[in-house]
Amino acid sequence: MNENNSSNIWLILVATCLFTFMSTLDGSIVNIAMPMISKSLNIEMSIAEWIVSLYMLTICCLLIFWGKLSDSIGKIKIFRIGTFVFIIGSLLCGISKSIEMLLLSRIIQALGASMTMATNYGIITEYFPKEMRGKSLGILGSFVSLGSIAGPSLGGLILQNYSWHYIFLINIPVGLFAIILGYFVFPKKSAENVNFNIDYLGFILFATSIISLFMGIFIGQVTGFRTVLVIGLFILFVVMFIIFLYVEKMIENPLIDMTIFKNKSFSLGLLSALLVFSSNLFLNTLIPFYLEDTLMLSPMVSGLILMSVPLAMIIVAPLSGSLSDKIGAEGLTFSGLGIVSISQVLFIFLSQSTPIYFIVFLSTLTGVGVALFQSPNNSIIMSSVEPKYLGIAGSINSLARNLGMVIGLSLSTTILYFSMSSKAGYTVTGYIKGRDDLFLYGMHIAFIVSFILCFIAFLITGFRLFYKRK
Repeated sequence: MNENNSSNIWLILVATCLFTFMSTLDGSIVNIAMPMISKSLNIEMSIAEWIVSLYMLTICCLLIFWGKLSDSIGKIKIFRIGTFVFIIGSLLCGISKSIEMLLLSRIIQALGASMTMATNYGIITEYFPKEMRGKSLGILGSFVSLGSIAGPSLGGLILQNYSWHYIFLINIPVGLFAIILGYFVFPKKSAENVNFNIDYLGFILFATSIISLFMGIFIGQVTGFRTVLVIGLFILFVVMFIIFLYVEKMIENPLIDMTIFKNKSFSLGLLSALLVFSSNLFLNTLIPFYLEDTLMLSPMVSGLILMSVPLAMIIVAPLSGSLSDKIGAEGLTFSGLGIVSISQVLFIFLSQSTPIYFIVFLSTLTGVGVALFQSPNNSIIMSSVEPKYLGIAGSINSLARNLGMVIGLSLSTTILYFSMSSKAGYTVTGYIKGRDDLFLYGMHIAFIVSFILCFIAFLITGFRLFYKRK
C-alpha cells in the first residue's frame, strides 16, 4: 500500500465514483428525454437520436487512446483534465438552444467522459491494496452499472418537474464537488520525463473502424441493414479492424499490446462484460415502453419501478466485491449470471395483466444478479494484468461496456420492430396505440435474444470457474 492512509483512499474512491456515475449516466439518461427535446428544438426523432449516438461514438473512439496515454503521463492527470472538460460540456448542453450547439456540446462532454472512463479502473486498482481491491472495484462497478441503468428512472423523475436542460445541468454541482474533493485527496506527483511515443496510426485505424461500425448500426436502424451504404460501412469496419490488428503486431510501441489478450481471465472477463451489458440494455430500452404504453403508467411511477435495479446494485455490488476478496471471484460471477439468466426468462412472460410487484421483483432480481457478476468480474479483469498495463486494461474494460450498450440498444430495437412487423404484416417503426399485442410479441422475442446473450456469458463464466479450479 502506498503513502496514502486508509481514509484517503476511500475519498479517492468517492471522487472517482461520482464522475464515473455521471459520465455513464449521460449515455442513457437522454433516451427518456428524446420526445421533449424533439419538440423543444423542433427536430425529427431520427435527428434527436444522434444526441445519444454521438456521445457513445466519441467515447468509444477515444477510450483506448486515453488509456494508453494515461500509462505514460499518469492516470490521475488524465482523469482530472477529463472532469473539467465534462463539466464544461454539461454546462454547454444545458444552455443549448439549437440542435447544432447541443451536438457539439455532447462531443465536448463525451471527450471529458472518455478521459475519466479510461482511467477510473486503473486509479482504483493502483491505489487500493490487493486485499481490498475486490471491494473497491465492486463499489466502482456498482456506480458504472448504476449510471448505465438508472438513466430512464432518474430522467423520468427530473422531467416530471423540470425541462430537459436539467438532465445536463444537474451534473454541474455534483461535478464541482467531485473536482474539489479530488483536488485534496488525489496524490500529487512531481513531473517526470514521460514517453509520448503514441501509436497515432493505430489510433486512426481503430477510430475509423469504430466509426464505421457505429454508423452502420445507427443508419441501419433507420434505413434497414440491407442497403449498399450500411453493408459498405460494415465491410469498412472489418477491413480497418484487420489492418489495425496487423499494424499493432508489427510496430514497437502499439496502441494495444495484443499479448494482453493471451490472459484467459482478462479476455473471458471482457467478453462476458460485453454480453451482459448488451443484455442489460434490452431491459433499459424495452421496459419503459412496456410500463408507460402497455400498462399506461406515468413516467414518474415507471421511473420509481425501474429504480429497483440500481437500488439492488447499490446494496449487492459492494458486498459481492468484498466477498470476492475472501472466497474468490469466479464462483460469484457464475452465480450472478445464473440469476440474471433466470430473470431474462421470466421477462418473456410479461403481459398486460402482470402485477406491478412482480415487475419490481424481476427488476430487483436482475440488479442483484448483475451486481454479483460485475464487481468480481471487474476485479478479475484488472487484477490479471501487470501494473504497467492498468491504464490500457481499464480503458478496454470501459470500451467493452460501452460497445455492449450500443449493441444492446441496436439489437433490442431492431428485434422489437422486426418482430412486430412480421406479426403485423407491414412495417412497424414505433408503438401502435390499440395494438399492445404487437408490442408484447416483439418484446417477448427480444427478451429471448437477451436471455441467449446472458446464457452465453453464463457458460463462459462456468468455463472460467472450471479452468480456475482445474
